[in-house]
Amino acid sequence: MKGLGKSLKFLFKYTKGNTGNLIAIILLTIISIVVNIVMPILSAKQLVYLTQNNLASLTNITILIMVFAISNSVAWCIYRMFYNRIYYGTYYNLCTNLAKDILRIETKVMDESGSGLFIQRLMEDTSKVSSKVSVIIDSISNILKQLGIFVAIFIISPIVFGFVVIFKTIEFLMENRNEELEKKDDKVCRAAKERVTSMISELVRGSTDIKMLNSEESFLNEYDKRVKESNRTELKKYNSKWRRRTFTWSAWSVLDFAQIMLIIFLLKNNMLTSIVAVVLYNYIDRAESSIYFIADLLESVVDLNLSVERIKEIMEGNKFKKETFGNKHIDKVNGDFEFKNVSFKYDKNLVLNNISFKIKANETVAFVGKSGAGKTTIFNLLTKLYKVKSGTITIDGININELDKDSIRGNITIISQNPYIFNMSIKDNLKIVKPDITMKEIKEVCKIACLDEFIDSLPDKYNTVIGEGGVNLSGGQKQRLAIARALVQKTEIILFDEATSALDNETQTKITEAINNMKGEYTILIVAHRLSTIKNANKIFFISDGKVEKEGTFDELMKKCKGFKELYESEIIK
Repeated sequence: MKGLGKSLKFLFKYTKGNTGNLIAIILLTIISIVVNIVMPILSAKQLVYLTQNNLASLTNITILIMVFAISNSVAWCIYRMFYNRIYYGTYYNLCTNLAKDILRIETKVMDESGSGLFIQRLMEDTSKVSSKVSVIIDSISNILKQLGIFVAIFIISPIVFGFVVIFKTIEFLMENRNEELEKKDDKVCRAAKERVTSMISELVRGSTDIKMLNSEESFLNEYDKRVKESNRTELKKYNSKWRRRTFTWSAWSVLDFAQIMLIIFLLKNNMLTSIVAVVLYNYIDRAESSIYFIADLLESVVDLNLSVERIKEIMEGNKFKKETFGNKHIDKVNGDFEFKNVSFKYDKNLVLNNISFKIKANETVAFVGKSGAGKTTIFNLLTKLYKVKSGTITIDGININELDKDSIRGNITIISQNPYIFNMSIKDNLKIVKPDITMKEIKEVCKIACLDEFIDSLPDKYNTVIGEGGVNLSGGQKQRLAIARALVQKTEIILFDEATSALDNETQTKITEAINNMKGEYTILIVAHRLSTIKNANKIFFISDGKVEKEGTFDELMKKCKGFKELYESEIIK
């Protein structure tokens, strides 16, 4: 039972709007307890009247028992209705809040942890919490109902009652010890399952790459290894569990035998009558179920506590660090940026090395350099997907660490090289950005992104479902949809991270033209793979070894920057 109070206190925060339902459940449980105290006593009287052949009293008490039984059934039905309201409300609140917290976790932590861990906790642990709360409430309710039986035993024979309490206490302590050991085993099992879930996620999302790399066998070997490990820990857990159960149930049998011998002893010494002994034995037999309710309760408490711990690690713990933002808010930024002596590294690899540069509002600026030079990292830091290690970044002269989330991400749109397209229709992919978007607006942004003709060729047009990750689209089509999705946001700052790399020459020309049409109205930053797409940029920064080696217009860099010229000439040769 250790930790149950803390778990229930944590969950109580997610039962908003259910106070009335909780009160109703408590009242119905009290009614049920009273019924279960009265019923055994009435049953005993019923047996006495039967032996005395008192038919009138027997009839009356039988009718009374029937009324109590029907009332108890109705109370139980209403109880379940109120409980279900609490169950689904709490489950909904818990899932939505956990999802919000997962989205607040630092990108670096998400990268290191893998998706499987978060999928497992969002799906399995929330489900377990909800189901185990149900079992716990039912178990407690059933245990409380058993009080009636214990009261009846006490009334009939205080001596037997004392022994029953001692025996049940021994059984409870044995069960409690079993559950503590099972909790340790369950932790290991869940960690192994998370590794399997992570592998399944990789298998589904990376299936195309696995096939193209001809790596099915090695991938499946790793998957096989993780499944075997998960099964091994699960098997070990259940084998240990049932060994302990076998010992416990054997001990219970010995205690049951001792109880019967006690009744025989009392009969021999004329301390009980035969009728009372029969009634007493019947009650003791019914009381046996209380230990099963206790066993279910303890097992569910262990499961609940473990799931709550794992959920709290994400929602309240320090293990998964959350993104932090400042308090200053800007409704609409101008678009001035400055990097001042910024350095950044992934793990131990230094990517940006004391880099400094300025960008004015409404300029179109490009970042060029060899692969790994740090171009994309600049965008990741600007949108605060990663935190600056040293130096400062300012937007409109304000340190990025002082601005709130909406001031940064509500004013910056990023179009990446490999955009994630959601498994929804084309229209719904755009509605995610702006729920009240009109069809006129949808068609306008798709036209700017040169996607309208392709959509019109589809049977379901804008209602076409495009598959998980945009699997039904080509690389160029995905990038164009991402561009359309970004244009829906209508932010002052637009970042293109290799956004035209997967486009054919004709479409690239159209997108370049669309970008040129936005010049002067937006601050546009481009990480360019094809240098031909940035000829009209106001300024180009050539990045090398994490620093700005040279800056200038396209023509200026062709004259004064050897590295830039070599990159452009190698592109022409290709």
